[in-house]
Amino acid sequence: MQAKAYAAQSATTPLAPFSFERREPGAHDVAIDILFCGVCHSDLHTARGEWAGVKFPSVPGHEIVGRVTAVGGHVSKFKEGDLVGVGCIVDSCQVCNPCKEGLENYCEKGMTGTYNGPTQDTGENTYGGYSDKVVVREEFVLRVPEGLDPAAAAPLLCAGITTYSPLRHWNVQPGQKVGVVGLGGLGHMALKLAHAMGAEVTLFTTSPGKEADAKRLGAAHVVISKDADAMKAVERSFDLIINTVAVPLDLDPYIAALALNGTMVMVGAPSEPHKSPSIFPLLTQRRTIAGSMIGGIPETQEMLDFCAEKGVVSDIEIIPIQDIEKAYERMLKSDVKYRFVIDMQSLKDEAAKAA
Repeated sequence: MQAKAYAAQSATTPLAPFSFERREPGAHDVAIDILFCGVCHSDLHTARGEWAGVKFPSVPGHEIVGRVTAVGGHVSKFKEGDLVGVGCIVDSCQVCNPCKEGLENYCEKGMTGTYNGPTQDTGENTYGGYSDKVVVREEFVLRVPEGLDPAAAAPLLCAGITTYSPLRHWNVQPGQKVGVVGLGGLGHMALKLAHAMGAEVTLFTTSPGKEADAKRLGAAHVVISKDADAMKAVERSFDLIINTVAVPLDLDPYIAALALNGTMVMVGAPSEPHKSPSIFPLLTQRRTIAGSMIGGIPETQEMLDFCAEKGVVSDIEIIPIQDIEKAYERMLKSDVKYRFVIDMQSLKDEAAKAA
């Protein structure tokens, strides 16, 4: 089936209209009319060739919400008209131990990303959600609770699960102290989710002007991380710190802020390494530095259901797809609170005028 999209033809060309063929829905497939697609920093890195292995043309987008238009004969969980989501994964080997445990994001053979593939069978490139439609295996489609705003729910499929997964894996409980480093697309979701879990949440930021917004989003406290005295005052405080920052940092002050047995989980992905941390602060308090990457399909569904129950969605700015390059430029300046979401009707209208 023919699909309309916006694609980057190379790392140096702006995203522009692009037509291509989606596969016809097979027996286990769900065809989806895309309503909204969130704009992730990963989209920008990929479209501009900043990560290794990018295949062009590239159609980014892995925060997809839409309506089911057709299902294959063996599909049992979805029907035409359902509101559904597709996150960062559209396939995996489904036979390795992580896949069997619902951790498809850690597939030993390598998961298939929603864009920039490769597919499990042929190794072909995949095209993402900056498009009017998508076809996905039933196992990788998520049910979006009707109580959630479809546009504001889209970023939950990446920013939401990326921060929910470590909060759940490290078993955050009411009353525990959780720190969040950075207030962007990931950080604002970490604040909301940790607060919804009952934690006492602190934002670490270099920007004093973010205090009011951080408290609106769920932070009980704000620490200006470039203030050495403020960092000293919170040493040995936190059970868990979620570090969302995607630039190299001196990690030592954050390690010092961890309590005995505390963990700092890295979810931001800098293009260059962090400064190597000091070892003794890890040894003397049995502290841990860990990493976490998105989440598996069962946990992503659990996150969506949790967000519906707690009334948690992303703070968004809706844009037409024609403004995607402007959105990228604003993202680079951190000029968005806190996630751009593309209204895909803008793409459909443009395609209809061109027809």
